[in-house]
Amino acid sequence: MRAIRIHETKGPSRVVLEEIPAPEPSEHGLIVDVRAAGVSFPDLLLTKGEYQLKPEPPFTLGSEGAGRVAHAPAGSGFNVGDRVAFLTLGAYAEQVVTAPQMTFPLPDEVDFTAGAALIINYHTALFALRDRGQLKAGENVLIQGAAGGVGTASIQVAKALGARAIAAVSSDEKAEVALQAGADEVVFSGGDEWRDRVKELTDGRGADVVLDPVGGDHFTDNLRSLAEGGRLLVVGFAGGSIPEVKVNRLLLNNVSVVGVAWGAYVATKPELTREIGETVNELAVRGEIKPLIGAVHNMEDAETALQLLDDRRATGKVVLQISEDD
Repeated sequence: MRAIRIHETKGPSRVVLEEIPAPEPSEHGLIVDVRAAGVSFPDLLLTKGEYQLKPEPPFTLGSEGAGRVAHAPAGSGFNVGDRVAFLTLGAYAEQVVTAPQMTFPLPDEVDFTAGAALIINYHTALFALRDRGQLKAGENVLIQGAAGGVGTASIQVAKALGARAIAAVSSDEKAEVALQAGADEVVFSGGDEWRDRVKELTDGRGADVVLDPVGGDHFTDNLRSLAEGGRLLVVGFAGGSIPEVKVNRLLLNNVSVVGVAWGAYVATKPELTREIGETVNELAVRGEIKPLIGAVHNMEDAETALQLLDDRRATGKVVLQISEDD
């Protein structure tokens, strides 16, 4: 079978499309025929050896995808032919082994391309906003990096939770993407005026929640843009640098900085994992969330797909087309 492989952790330019043996059926894992795979920030970090998970090269790249079950051991809860979305290392391949607890039924209303965009972004957004941020209906949430995969998912999840979504973006093009995702308002984060604009949009209070998958230079400004009792959710560092917090700023307005490590947290909590998956599926079936697909590439173009993330040019979710459905 074909797979996108990493032999050297020196960035997207070193990915290789090659033939490897197909997985053998076992009593422990599902085998899924992969139709589409999501291109995520962890995948990019894996190409550079900068992710917390450090598999020994050579390894197959990819973290999430969607397809049909080709082998289901007894007691797994799945049957051959089931449509599923999954989270596992090695998703950029024509077949992959997945753990039943990290495999989720894919509703008929969601195609495989969208299914490949559901797990990392939407599970993260729901866990961040609902569970870690305690977002309530009627609150204002400011979403940094709002045109990216996590950003567009967070806009839709915030709206589904009854909140008002303010999208922070860096260009007119990205503003259009955020509005398409359902943002109520857009602020431009390229200058120094965006904090004042957030205050204006919230009647001088500031945002109740800030969701930040970017990090970098805006971190202190994110704190300053919070309302009294506000929560700043640290989701990631797509901007490259890891900021530091001067804790006196937390005292001034009784605000909180909250870490969001969805993958590591839910890995040992199968009931929460299942509940998040069910909730995301319910929202998708009701049409309250719908992944924005920014680009679809063939396996031969995996380097190009990853480079979009590395250059911060990706909008919405980037997906690799692995194979066509039967």
